Amino acid sequence: MKMSVYQAAVPASIRSLTNLIGILEKGAAHCEARKIDPAVLVGARLFPDMFPLSRQVQIAADIAKAGAARLAGQEPPSYEDTETTFPQLIERLRKTITYLQGFREEQYAGAEDRAVSWKSRFGERQMQGLQYLQNFVQPNVYFHSATTYNILRHNGVEIGKQDFLGAD
Repeated sequence: MKMSVYQAAVPASIRSLTNLIGILEKGAAHCEARKIDPAVLVGARLFPDMFPLSRQVQIAADIAKAGAARLAGQEPPSYEDTETTFPQLIERLRKTITYLQGFREEQYAGAEDRAVSWKSRFGERQMQGLQYLQNFVQPNVYFHSATTYNILRHNGVEIGKQDFLGAD
């Protein structure tokens, strides 16, 4: 069976963001159990020149929703980056998942060859749909999700590989 762009983009992103919710919930529980100010972990970084956990989550959500929208030939919605707590970050992920669930496979007909353009901090970018999905969307969602995981794990949250991968 041939995999469609929809199958590779939408369900995969929903799974990653759902798993990220579970990871953040464990981070929040860790703070509560150990009487740690949650703002410490939400603002934590792996290295001083890297984004904090909050921004990692925001970017994972943004890339997932923008990727799905652009591959379907739509303009992605914009979310303000105002989340400063675990519940707010979890709500952003839930809102993104709800948005992703609104897409249907037929919207992705021809998406692998569709020209996708977007603005980045490096300027205007363009790729064909399949290249955009494989070389930009998926790696970025996984990178920022893994970095969130790593920040929490580094700070003592008891999470493991299965939390990142999710249940089968």
